[in-house]
Amino acid sequence: MPVTPPLPRTAREVRLASVPSGLPAPENFAVVEAPLAAPGAGQVLIRNRYFLVFPGLRTLIGGEVEGVPLPALSSGDALFGPAVGEVVAAGGGSPLRPGDTVTHLQGWRDHAVVDAAHCTPVGDTLPDPVAHLAQGSSAYGALTRLARVRTGDTVLVTGAAGAVGTLAGPIARLLGAGWVIGTTRSPDKAGRLTAELGYDTVLLPGSRVSFAAQLAEAAPEGIDVLLDTVGGEQLAAAVGAARQGARFALVGALDGQLSARRAGGSAPVEIDSFRIVVKGLSLRGYSGTDHPDVEEEWNGRFGAWLRSGEITFPHTRIPGIDRAPQALQELIEGRHFGAVLVEV
Repeated sequence: MPVTPPLPRTAREVRLASVPSGLPAPENFAVVEAPLAAPGAGQVLIRNRYFLVFPGLRTLIGGEVEGVPLPALSSGDALFGPAVGEVVAAGGGSPLRPGDTVTHLQGWRDHAVVDAAHCTPVGDTLPDPVAHLAQGSSAYGALTRLARVRTGDTVLVTGAAGAVGTLAGPIARLLGAGWVIGTTRSPDKAGRLTAELGYDTVLLPGSRVSFAAQLAEAAPEGIDVLLDTVGGEQLAAAVGAARQGARFALVGALDGQLSARRAGGSAPVEIDSFRIVVKGLSLRGYSGTDHPDVEEEWNGRFGAWLRSGEITFPHTRIPGIDRAPQALQELIEGRHFGAVLVEV
């Protein structure tokens, strides 16, 4: 009979060692060994394979979490976030079994004991389990529930080289957009967005030409849809470039969230409210918790699009949990293209 290996008694996890005064850096984190209990009734022990590095951690570390459905992180706390892993052991009453692949929110560690009710079996909807860490559901939900892309629309996606933006542009195109504009601060990423992801043109905020002037040239007749992950001057310029009845969906505010001068929970910007009124603009923030039907619908369409080759999942895999703190700093600095995943 095969010998069942003993269950691990410790887990390696990333903890917040100190609260930074500005943007977090690798020295604010520590990778430590922590005791790991056996799974109890209704629980499972999971060996994580990948976890997502996401900018929302900046807000949790900064402590400005009012309205955010996640707790603040204090010194000594273990980080957490979306992960894909394999069930190693299951406690009594668990519907999951060893060998099952699941998603859950106890990333940033190599093993985790999780309530089975808080795990989602992966199944075969997507061709690669790692694609369950894609952040396309936010883009898809915003473009189908709030902004509602119509055939021929001119769509602007800010922060187009990020985890949301690299999927938002192709999604907009598949939903019928006629012209898709992206933004990024990197000329190299701009080239990839047009060459690999089908963006028609990509603007470079922070260059010598003002962003408003760039947008006016790229969309002389205005924009119909904005999917905004940035805020700041890009949101203000989009209001100025809006067509009558334009629909704006805001899914992030990285301009403020990743600012060293702020704590991650605010992103003030001055916009022309008069233009919002006279142009009849709709401007709404998107939250997945308000649209619980989106995730299943998105996974179904995402899987079909991946298999047909109509869409890809741009991401960077960082090997080793020891590199996770550095990966977060690189994400904040905008060094990567697409989603950033740590391979445990």
